[in-house]
Amino acid sequence: MLLGLPLLAAVTLSSQSQDPPPPPPPAPAPASRVLATRAGQPPVIDGRADDAVWREAQPITGFQEWRPSEGDPPKLPTEAKIAYDAANLYVFVRAFDPHPDSIITVLARRDYFTPSDMIWLFLDSYHDRRTGYEFGVNPSGVKLDAQVYNDGNEDFAWDAVWDVATRFDSLGWTAEFRIPVSQLRYGRQQHHTFGLTIDRDLYRYAQRVSWPLFRQSKAGFVSQFGEVDGFDDLEAPRRLEAAPYVVTKNVSEFTSTGIGRTQDIAGGGDLKYRVASNLTLDATVNPDFGQVEADPAVLNLTAFETFFKEQRPFFVQGAGIFRFDVNCTAVNDCSTGEGLVYSRRIGRAPQLAGTYSDTTSPAFTRIFGAGKLTGRLPGGLTIGVLDAVTQHVTGVGGVTIEPTSNYGVVRLRQDLRGGESSVGGIVTAVNRDNDAFTAPYLRRTAYVGGADFRHRFPGGRFEVSGSLDFSRVAGSAQAIDSTQREAVHYYQRPDAGLPYDPTRTSLSGDAEELQLSKVGGAHLLFQTGYQRRSAGFEINDLGYLQRADQQTWSTWMGYFDRHRRALYQRFQWNFNWWQFWTAAGLPEERAFNTNTHTTFNNTWSFHMGSTFGQLGETYCYSCARGGPAVRQDPYIAPWAGLNGDDRKAIVPYFWVNYWRGDGGRSHSLNLMPEVDFKLASRVTAAIIPNYTRASNEVQPLGPVTDTTIVPHVTRYVFAHLEQKQLGVTLRFTYPFTASATLQVYAQPFVSKGTYSNVQKLSPTPRAADFARRYEQDTVLADNPGGFNYKQFRSNVVFRWEYRPGSTLFVVWSQGRLGSTGVEGTRGFGGDLNDLFDLRPDNGFLVKLSYWINR
Repeated sequence: MLLGLPLLAAVTLSSQSQDPPPPPPPAPAPASRVLATRAGQPPVIDGRADDAVWREAQPITGFQEWRPSEGDPPKLPTEAKIAYDAANLYVFVRAFDPHPDSIITVLARRDYFTPSDMIWLFLDSYHDRRTGYEFGVNPSGVKLDAQVYNDGNEDFAWDAVWDVATRFDSLGWTAEFRIPVSQLRYGRQQHHTFGLTIDRDLYRYAQRVSWPLFRQSKAGFVSQFGEVDGFDDLEAPRRLEAAPYVVTKNVSEFTSTGIGRTQDIAGGGDLKYRVASNLTLDATVNPDFGQVEADPAVLNLTAFETFFKEQRPFFVQGAGIFRFDVNCTAVNDCSTGEGLVYSRRIGRAPQLAGTYSDTTSPAFTRIFGAGKLTGRLPGGLTIGVLDAVTQHVTGVGGVTIEPTSNYGVVRLRQDLRGGESSVGGIVTAVNRDNDAFTAPYLRRTAYVGGADFRHRFPGGRFEVSGSLDFSRVAGSAQAIDSTQREAVHYYQRPDAGLPYDPTRTSLSGDAEELQLSKVGGAHLLFQTGYQRRSAGFEINDLGYLQRADQQTWSTWMGYFDRHRRALYQRFQWNFNWWQFWTAAGLPEERAFNTNTHTTFNNTWSFHMGSTFGQLGETYCYSCARGGPAVRQDPYIAPWAGLNGDDRKAIVPYFWVNYWRGDGGRSHSLNLMPEVDFKLASRVTAAIIPNYTRASNEVQPLGPVTDTTIVPHVTRYVFAHLEQKQLGVTLRFTYPFTASATLQVYAQPFVSKGTYSNVQKLSPTPRAADFARRYEQDTVLADNPGGFNYKQFRSNVVFRWEYRPGSTLFVVWSQGRLGSTGVEGTRGFGGDLNDLFDLRPDNGFLVKLSYWINR
């Protein structure tokens, strides 16, 4: 059963001509089940169909268009064949094209999404209709692969060892795949049935076709796969894979007397052990992630921590199994990254380097070792177990700036009703070996437990889901006092009515969520949901959370037209409404948003929308940085974007965002143009400037306590801020071959501003009149200062997969950083010149890994 529907009956399909015929009369639906052919002799992987097995194999020809118009006939025919032996799965795909010289292709590095024709294989080897694998290739032989989980979520950090060959000829192009079954998961039985979808992207026609037909109007993806039967007597997968590595690094070393160089050579490795056919243990010892791209530069003037995406391969691979979101809805699109597992906590920079004024500490804490056990049992139980240990780091004078720490996660999810429903649970734990240096600042233990469920109603269109979480952190009174006073909680707010207690040695909290969604349908989808987090909910030792003490109700509705029309090929119109309150019921936000997204027939696309926020009486809990709530005025935030035709050699993009609030006293404008280049179907490059000009009438400067007065008086200080910001992201990729590439990433960044008109919060911060909320602050008014923050980050990476699974990296990374307390008088050109006069922090790395399969 696929999505509750019977498998489509097999029919005899006639061959298609190279030129599309007139629309045919209604015909029986194409087959969604085929039989794999056992290969007596393995085919040579060369992109040719001259092997004996390809003459014997049953052809698959029933491809249909799924984008832009669901169910339409394809522009060009496609044919596929499936074969296997005990150790490998073989697939041959013929992509017919009467004009092979017009096929769009780009040579690029592995796992890079190229604007080109593609052939994709989607495999559900375990045949659970929930999980699977993707293997894609473009005509130049560029490979992409990914894992699929939860019936449609993709993990492109997963890398398998497999082969593919492509070839152009007079009929179009071909792709011939060899996928070792050792890279897949399947049961112990003698006879196997795999789920399968084959997808072709005809890029110059902006058309995607698939067998069987993938319906966007239905929920789920893996559950729509066809079936391939006939896999008998597959070999037991090899149990052990190892990738030992050796790395040598030469990096800048900052000391109290200046800057020098340090040379280091180290070894480590990754291990994959198949505990059973459906359970895998992944381990890493002394990992080094020096080849990973640097984080983008940012100047954060908010009260909340900046979220950076995880990019380290060990933690990205399989991350979907451990995912447990918090504050994730269709309205915010989960863009905040909030959840119970944020793996960047593991191995982060020593947390107390700033506390103890240590400028010589490493950028990352060494991970001694980490392990993951992941898999799926025959009864539908998905298992994920993660554990990692990081080293004890000392700074100048032997001061501990990061204690030895252990991080652990156990995640379970049980599918019911063939994957239409599920229940799950998670437990996370952090334990630190605190000492006298760390105990006052870091929590000793942090435990979080959660349960979630999902139920899709019969018919597959409606779904209800929810979760319940509990947290408890413990440590010294000073550490828990600091936790209560952090921006996540702000227990000290004088008007919040929260039980702030500086003598506590533990803090507990809870979170709840319930959502109702329409997840299937030809045109209309929606989601409405309620979420609540208590003031004491704390998950930031291993998770990521910006805000506790909040309840929200949000509703999203989207109208989709997925059929080609006279003017466009895709159209979407969204409507959003959301409301925020504190857990005690203080209104914080009421907002409405609408936005549209149109892809025209020439593949240009236009996007526009606007938010109307802080409607009615709302208050800001964090503006006073721990002070009383402040009344807010409505704002408007329109935006628009234009994307060019990425089939061309030069592709333009342009996005603009505008915000206006505080009765017109505050406003900002953000411009982000972009130009992408493709040269000779090989070199790709992008230039992405990002310019912001902002004027904020009440930028928080933080609380200031006057100790000359008894009792002490705390003033909550604000100032007018004029800020300008410019960042330019540059990317360049040159592939020598599909397995050897040179990548360059660089980002100069400047943010500068000047404060003026210093004010403090008045005794009436909730006044309806803006002027009554603030009053002049004479103490700081004469010299409020400003800032000029400059940063440059770059990576140059040569990557060569010199044999399947074995890689050589040569990396040069550089960072420059400077900051002053005044904006300065120079323009952006002068600031950028000054940036390159700053002291560089250079790092050079050579890393060699070797894949072993036993």
